[in-house]
Amino acid sequence: MKEKLSADYWQNRYLEQTTGWNAGSCTRPIATYIDQLEDLDLKILIPGCGHGHEAQYLYQKGFRNIHLCDWAQEPLSQLQEKLSDLPPSHFHQGDFFALQEDNFDLIIEQTFFCALPPKLRPQYAQKMASLLAPTGQLIGLLFNFPLCQEGPPFGGSLASYQQLFKAYFSSVQINDCHNSIKPRAGKEYFVQLRP
Repeated sequence: MKEKLSADYWQNRYLEQTTGWNAGSCTRPIATYIDQLEDLDLKILIPGCGHGHEAQYLYQKGFRNIHLCDWAQEPLSQLQEKLSDLPPSHFHQGDFFALQEDNFDLIIEQTFFCALPPKLRPQYAQKMASLLAPTGQLIGLLFNFPLCQEGPPFGGSLASYQQLFKAYFSSVQINDCHNSIKPRAGKEYFVQLRP
C-alpha cells in the first residue's frame, strides 16, 4: 500500500491515463453546493485535486482564492495553464499531510479520502480539521460501499464515518446523496463537517 502514497505512483496513473475516478466534469452534488455560494473571496482547498474539475467550475463562477494539492505534477501543470489567474503559490505539489497553508473557509472532498489507505483516515480527519478556519467547513462526497482490501477506491459505512469524524469535528452531517452522477447513484454520502 505504501507505494500508492508516492508522487511516482500517482504521476504514472495520470501519464498512463488510468484514472477511472475521473468523472470528466464537476459532479452534480459538488456543483449544486458551489452554486449556492455567494462569497467569491472564500479561501478554498481541493486536496488530491487531480484533473481539477471542481476547481475549474469554481473558477468559471469567479472564485480566485483556490488552492490545489496533489502528489502528481502532471495534473497540476495542466491546471496552471487552465487557471492562469491563480498564483503559482496556490498549486501545492507533494504530500497533503505536509501542507503548510491553512485557515481555509472551505475544503472540497472529491475522491481524495477514498484513495488513501484506510489506516490513514484518522490522520486525514485530524489534518482536515487543522486546515480549516474556525468558521470553515469541509464538504464533499464519501463512498457508501463496504470497506475492502483492494483499492483505491476504498469505501466505508455511515457508522464508521460518523465515529471517525466526531473525534475531530464539532458538527458532523452525513446524508445519503440524492443527486449523484449515474455511475455512483446509491453509493455516495454527502458530508458537511465543521471544526
